[in-house]
Amino acid sequence: MSKRVKLSALLVANQLDLKGIKTFLDLKPLADTSSELFYSFGGDKYQYYFNYGVVVFSGHSDEEIKLTVKTINSFLKSPVPAWLRDDHEISVEEGEMKFEFNQVVVDRFDAKVVRIGMFNIAQSVALDRYHQVTENLLTEIRGFTNDLENTGKLSINRRNMLKFIGKALNTQNDIADNIYIFDAPEQVWDDEYLDRLHKGLMKHFDLRVRFSEIEYTLRIIEDNLRVFREITHQRESNTLEWIIIILILVEVFDLFISKLL
Repeated sequence: MSKRVKLSALLVANQLDLKGIKTFLDLKPLADTSSELFYSFGGDKYQYYFNYGVVVFSGHSDEEIKLTVKTINSFLKSPVPAWLRDDHEISVEEGEMKFEFNQVVVDRFDAKVVRIGMFNIAQSVALDRYHQVTENLLTEIRGFTNDLENTGKLSINRRNMLKFIGKALNTQNDIADNIYIFDAPEQVWDDEYLDRLHKGLMKHFDLRVRFSEIEYTLRIIEDNLRVFREITHQRESNTLEWIIIILILVEVFDLFISKLL
């Protein structure tokens, strides 16, 4: 018997308080780690919470999704003003596993299959967010390099540069903590079918390609920041040299005036 189940992934915050959500729901999760919570609500309804701010729903209407997010609002750390969302379908039919434009076709449907689908769509939405963040960082970098080209001066002081470097490093750390492109989920290790589904979904969502693009953008940002630091150090060295020269001149003038008197 064929059926379709809709998966909806939403990035609603920079981070979720999973401990608070677990206590609030008061329901035993099917999976419970420091980074994720996976719940079954009967039928085809599942909810998957990730600590990096993504919630994935299976078999829920838009009204149910909005109500759920509103219910857990107090557990959202740094909520995002505009949610990022991605929708996909799991279609259950007899035959081979297939990956189509907006759906994956499987001949097996259970909590494990749904969880792998929800896991990958969550990674996809997270990559969308990090793509936005890195593009914004690159846009700021371009502003500094344009000023450098037009005026020959770097229009950012040391304090602001350090804050910018901190923002870039935090982005890199978040990606390293939350994106599992090269590590297969634990649930696929002993199940060939799940492993094939996971690898197919990674390819379908272009997770590796998109991750590589983000890495490349971060390398460009890092190279630019390295040049900026060298310019700043040179500027500070020049300032220090002028201070030393002025002090020497003051000392010479003081000595000269003392001789005259």
